[in-house]
Amino acid sequence: MGIQDIIQGKKQWRAHMARVKALPPDYQIVYKEMQRYFFKVGPVDLPDGPLLPGIVDFFEEGAAAGRGVLELVGQDVAAFCDDLIKDSPTYADIYQESVSGKPGAAGK
Repeated sequence: MGIQDIIQGKKQWRAHMARVKALPPDYQIVYKEMQRYFFKVGPVDLPDGPLLPGIVDFFEEGAAAGRGVLELVGQDVAAFCDDLIKDSPTYADIYQESVSGKPGAAGK
């Protein structure tokens, strides 16, 4: 990863966060909680994947339609997040494999 990649990544992140800040306040709160949850749970492809930008797209559409954020995600935001990443490998999964002693996990 070169310096240009780092600069480009920062530009993309800042543009992404500008989109989040343009959302209504209740959407921003839920997005930040979801983001915190994802950083904690750790889908492996989170930094480069389409998950966070996809959530912003989804929220922008919901806000434009005049719907409340909890109408979109439901009352249990963590369950909504879990559904989004249910088929994605997480760092927690990788860790569980390494401590369980499954074949091939020790070399990772």
